[in-house]
Amino acid sequence: MKKSVIGVVPLVDYEKESWWMLPGYMEGILEAGGFPVMLPLTENSGVIDQILESVDGLLLTGGQDVSPEFYGEERLDCCKECSPERDRMEDLLLKGALQKDLPVLGICRGIQFLNAALGGTLYQDIPGQYETGVTHCQRPPYDVPAHEVELTEGGPLHRLLGCGRLPVNSYHHQAVKKLAPPLKVMAVSEDGLTEGVYMPDRRFVWAVQWHPEFSLHSDPCSGRIFQAFVQACSGGRAKRD
Repeated sequence: MKKSVIGVVPLVDYEKESWWMLPGYMEGILEAGGFPVMLPLTENSGVIDQILESVDGLLLTGGQDVSPEFYGEERLDCCKECSPERDRMEDLLLKGALQKDLPVLGICRGIQFLNAALGGTLYQDIPGQYETGVTHCQRPPYDVPAHEVELTEGGPLHRLLGCGRLPVNSYHHQAVKKLAPPLKVMAVSEDGLTEGVYMPDRRFVWAVQWHPEFSLHSDPCSGRIFQAFVQACSGGRAKRD
């Protein structure tokens, strides 16, 4: 059976006028048995349709802040660089993926975008809008834990990992504020921020706020998240084959 093809949303560097990718995203998929492909940055509906016909799943990567206009709020001074092109592209991809019930995994910006796209809102800047003593934007190395999250009992991550608490790394300044109605929480940080969500009415739509692509080789749980994602994509591939 062919490996599952997983479309990986590109990272964008405006200063260098480039699209690029962190190796951990690709390695996580490869080591779990999938075939990752970095997608072009595009809003062309024909290309988007062809992407959705060609892939077995989507990985929504980290990157710039989600544009506040996307979730109906004014941009504050604490909001950093945004990527409206990515917002629009991912919106088209996500809508198509949900229609086709393609597996989706969101990481960091991925959880924020998923929540915003489905009707939720975001803290534009944790230090300026949320009182906490937890380190959410750690210094290197990024493969070591910065804090713990509590896994919702009976939730997908709890069932997958078989534990109630999980040490995670952390590198973000925005976070889920109002949870989107279609989502349910599956992980919460020590200070009460939502760190993991899923869509119960879809085959596999998960998103986490931490970075399993950085801790892939130092934390077995990170690899298991990629494995669960690729396995879900493989299920769809098996039906197609």
